[in-house]
Amino acid sequence: MNGKEFIKALDNVVKEKNISKDIIIEAMEAGLVAAYKKNFNALTNVRVSINEETGDIKVYSFITVVDEVEDEQTEITLEEARKKIANINVGETIEEEVTPKEFGRVAAGTAKQIVIQKIKEAEKNNIIEEYSDKEQELMVGTLSREDAKNYYVDLGHIHGVLPKSEIIPGEKLEMESSIKVYVSKVEVSSKGTFILLTRNHYGFVKKLLELEVPEIAEGTIIIHSIARDAGNRSKVAVSSINSNVDPVGAIVGTRSSRLSRIIKQLNGEKLDIIIYDEKPEIFIANALSPAKNIKIVLKDDKKQEALAIVGEDELSLCIGKKGNNVKLASRLTKYKIDVKTKKQLEENENK
Repeated sequence: MNGKEFIKALDNVVKEKNISKDIIIEAMEAGLVAAYKKNFNALTNVRVSINEETGDIKVYSFITVVDEVEDEQTEITLEEARKKIANINVGETIEEEVTPKEFGRVAAGTAKQIVIQKIKEAEKNNIIEEYSDKEQELMVGTLSREDAKNYYVDLGHIHGVLPKSEIIPGEKLEMESSIKVYVSKVEVSSKGTFILLTRNHYGFVKKLLELEVPEIAEGTIIIHSIARDAGNRSKVAVSSINSNVDPVGAIVGTRSSRLSRIIKQLNGEKLDIIIYDEKPEIFIANALSPAKNIKIVLKDDKKQEALAIVGEDELSLCIGKKGNNVKLASRLTKYKIDVKTKKQLEENENK
């Protein structure tokens, strides 16, 4: 094995794979010790030294100076040791180079295995470092393949798993197309890094809003809560810390430009922007949008129960198709909302 060529190749690996050279050298020295003992039936203690400039590999056998010898292969008495080195003391070692002429072949094979192993370990650690903090973040990837239950998204150095149950209902995805995904879980184990992706989580809506609306990313507009029925409708409660910034107008954008881009990413899903209010009565009334002229009565504030009183012409709009609107409003406000018309209330009172 040409030493200088080996060091040059090692330097290239260190630079390309971002691995510590010291870690590889240390691992190689330990690996070569084991290889020497295995291939040359060595019973003594040995160490291997690699010259980081020339690449020369040398094997040294060493024995330890002791008061009383228990293992003749690895120990020597002080009396015997001082016949070789006059000023040596107990606890010190005597070394002798024992590098076999044919050790180069063994070293080459061992070095190759160790470098490959360290490259794999470094790549694994780099992936962990790169993706471990991506949970609850938005990422852009490429749809690379699919099976019966999942899509697999190429995120650069790793593939994330997007279950087909986690896409937006009704959307059709094309292989090799770019796709935005929300990272719902990152698991790091001995087997590697597992990244679970979704597009129907409410966090996906939140991250799209942050991406498209600078005022949200900057913190001028605050998102208080989100309720989502993926593929159908989402409600987002917002407020502004700047009285000169209208949160609804900022999110909608000029000629609905921002809102349109978000809705396109949501495959046409409706998006209600709700003004948050500290007063539950006002917040609940806002959350039941697009219904209007709603009177809210707090039935039990501790249990968070409320009654919404609406006109006959607003009842179906307030409840929504299959109760969807009131369900989302309940999730958004954290209040159980009962919807009644004035007529229904009067009939109940007369019973």
